[in-house]
Order: sequence, then C-alpha cells, then structure tokens
Amino acid sequence: MRLLHDLAKIHATFDDPNLVSQAGLVPVMALARRAGLDGLVAEHVRIDRACGVNADLKVPCLVAGMIAGADSIDDMDLLRHGAMPALFGGIRAPSTLGSFLRSFTWGNVLQLEKVSRLLLADLAGRVPLLSGKETVAFIDIDSTQKRVYGHKKQGAAFGHTKIQGKSLLVRGLNALAATISTPLAAPVIAGTRLRGGNAGSARGAASFAAASVATARATGCSGLLVARADSAFYSAAFTGAVRAAGAFFSVTVRMDPKVRAAIGAIPDTAWTPIRYPRAIWDDQLRRWVSDAGVAEVPYTAFASKKGQAVTARLIVRRVKDLNRDAAGQGELFCAWRYHAVFTDSPFATLQAEQHHRDHARVEQVFADLAGGPLAHLPSGSFPANAAWLACAAISHKLLRAAGSLTSLTSAKARGATLRRDLIGVAARIARHGRGQITLHLPEDWHRETGWMSLFDAACGPPATAA
Repeated sequence: MRLLHDLAKIHATFDDPNLVSQAGLVPVMALARRAGLDGLVAEHVRIDRACGVNADLKVPCLVAGMIAGADSIDDMDLLRHGAMPALFGGIRAPSTLGSFLRSFTWGNVLQLEKVSRLLLADLAGRVPLLSGKETVAFIDIDSTQKRVYGHKKQGAAFGHTKIQGKSLLVRGLNALAATISTPLAAPVIAGTRLRGGNAGSARGAASFAAASVATARATGCSGLLVARADSAFYSAAFTGAVRAAGAFFSVTVRMDPKVRAAIGAIPDTAWTPIRYPRAIWDDQLRRWVSDAGVAEVPYTAFASKKGQAVTARLIVRRVKDLNRDAAGQGELFCAWRYHAVFTDSPFATLQAEQHHRDHARVEQVFADLAGGPLAHLPSGSFPANAAWLACAAISHKLLRAAGSLTSLTSAKARGATLRRDLIGVAARIARHGRGQITLHLPEDWHRETGWMSLFDAACGPPATAA
C-alpha cells in the first residue's frame, strides 16, 4: 500500500464536530443501560464525601473509558472529543474522575463489587454469555501480583509472582479474581478483591470462593459447578467453603511427604496413558502409547487438623522426565514428574484431570486485564485502586457480553481484539427528524456484519418473552 498523493498536497486538521472515534461505545453502553448499570450504582454505591456525588454517572464513565482502551485516569480524556457529547451524557473530566475514585472507602468498594456481581447476573439472562451453564460450569480462582512504582502507593509490598516461569519478588498490589466459564464459553469475571502486595494467595480465599459460587448460581449455572484453583489454595478452609456453598472442588496439591507416599503406593498397572505431546495411538491395544499417564487413589487430606479432614480423590498425572544433559546416553531407569489434583468432582479420572488443566484459562483473563485497564493501578489511594479494579471487571463483563452478541468468534476473542474490531471504529453522526441520529460508519468495514448484529441487539427493540 502507498499514498496516492504528493506529501505536499496532504493536509490534516482537527475541526469536525460530528465525528467520533469510538462508535462501538454506543451499543456497548446501550447494553449496560439495559442491564441497569446506572440504576444499580445509584441504588448500592453511596459515597459520603463531597467528590463522591453522581456515582451513577461517573462509574459508567470510568467503565466506558476502560472499554475504549483507557488504562489510566488521564486516558479518560479520550471520551471528550467530537460528537461524543451528542451521543452520551454525564461525561466527566479526568480530574473529576480521579477525585471521585479517591473519595472511595473500603465499604464503597464492596458496594461497587456488589454492583459488578448483580450486573453479571442480569447480563447472563440477556445475552448468551455462558452457553451450557445449565449443564456444567467452572469457577477458576487465582491471584496476580500487579507491579507498582513509587513510594506513595498504599498497600504496596513485595510479593511472589512468576515471570517467564521463574518465581520472583515483585513490589506491587495483589489482585484476587474469580472467573466463570463453561466448555462452550470464554471465562467472564465473577468477582475481584484487591489486597496488599505481601498477601498470601489463600488469604480470604474461603469467603471469596463461597461468594463466587453464589454469583455463579445467580447467573443461572444450575448444573454441575466445579471450583478450580492451584496449590496456593490447597487448604481445609478453601475446600470446606466450596463444599458448604454447594459446589465441587478441584485443587492442585502441594508435594508434601504424605502426598508423595500416596503416589509411591500406586502400582504400575494403575497408570493409564494419555494423549500428550509425541503420543501414539495403538489400534490393537486401543490405547495411547505415551510418556504421560494418569492414575487415581482415595486420599484424606488435612487429617492433622481436628474436625477438618476431607476425603476425596487424588488424581495424579506423571510425565517422563527426560535428561536432556545426557548427550547420546540411554536412560538407566525412568524418572517421572508428578502433578497431583485433589478433587471431589464426579467426573471420570481422565476427564477430571483434563478439566483441571483448563484452570489455566484464568491466566487469559489476567492477560486481558494487564493489556487493558489494569495496565496500571493509577492512584496512591488503596480504595481508589480497588475501585479501579472493580470497574475493570465491569468493563470486562460488558466487552465479553458484546462479543457474544457479535459472533461465535468474537465471543471468545481477547479484549484487545474486541476493542480493535468493535469499539475503535470511527463514525460521523447525522441528525434528522425529531431527535433522530444516524451513525455513518466506514464503508466495507471488515467487521460490519458482526457490528450491526451487536448494534441491533443492544439498541433495537427489546426481545419479547417466549
């Protein structure tokens, strides 16, 4: 591709009051309005400080900015251009939104998180956000350490994180998150909680897991529900809370001496080969010939804690540990690496192990947030950053709902892809009739069909009840 005109004949000027650069915000914020975002904020978020007024306008403003790609308070200025005031009311300056965030207390953050949960329940009833939720759904709980800089960030401390597979101490804040997904639907955030940077992953995880199960039920997950987590959440409190909430658990097990003894007692005949890299299917034996296998044994965990013992299944995956340093030398005996999962789910052994490996999907959500609104935690105030995290979760829900109304591909697309294809499209507004506005978008836009599907679903007549 090349320019068709001489450079001296090309001019640019910012002077068109009828243009918007983020036309995709129209159907997405219409969807938020139909789901009752502003009404929920007005009902539940009550800030007593002077700068906390009009929360029902300022929270949707923050959410809209995040959906459009803002990752800091200053970036909220992208909402104030061209014809945006003709399309949206209540647009506030970045300085006003920053003062609003700093007016939050921890109680107000909890109120905003409640709004986030209620909004998800409403969205799940309006759009095909969690296809197959009536059969089986998964709750994935994990934490991430978000690095921060400067010495005025409240709650910032050194905590463990993994970068390129290496465990490092990073100064930051710790975000706990839960997602809901199904085998047919991409994960959507069920809840968030910001903690100090030195918080252990499992701190407060039991109550958080119980609340996440309740949120999943409120979204219509009426079938089998399994809460998955890594070894940091392997505790009697976490598994007991999940059971008490009416769900099953699937937790990675730490390799302590008792677990190693249980694995060592598994006979060689109990291992079932599984499909793994370089596996070969044997037609005669009707089985995989593989360097990996799965076995299961009954196991009682937390027996040392009075009244907290939990008996369930220990599902173990073993992978042959190849000695890459032995150049040309054959192995004298097989060495194995073991990965154990403690679960009470009713799935068959191979299915339960495979489902647990899918717990890694929660990392996609963290990557989405880190590549979008959670690129920064913008304030020195801890409650302000917690409110920012809650708004980021709301924006993620709305983007995921918009994608599910667009196409099957967009329903599982990353947030950055949705912002590029659906939100960041320029449009010119034209007024006609009595208050009628038409958005004129680029001809031959490559996502025109999906965009119009979203627009018709969000801005068209409400669907009639069957």
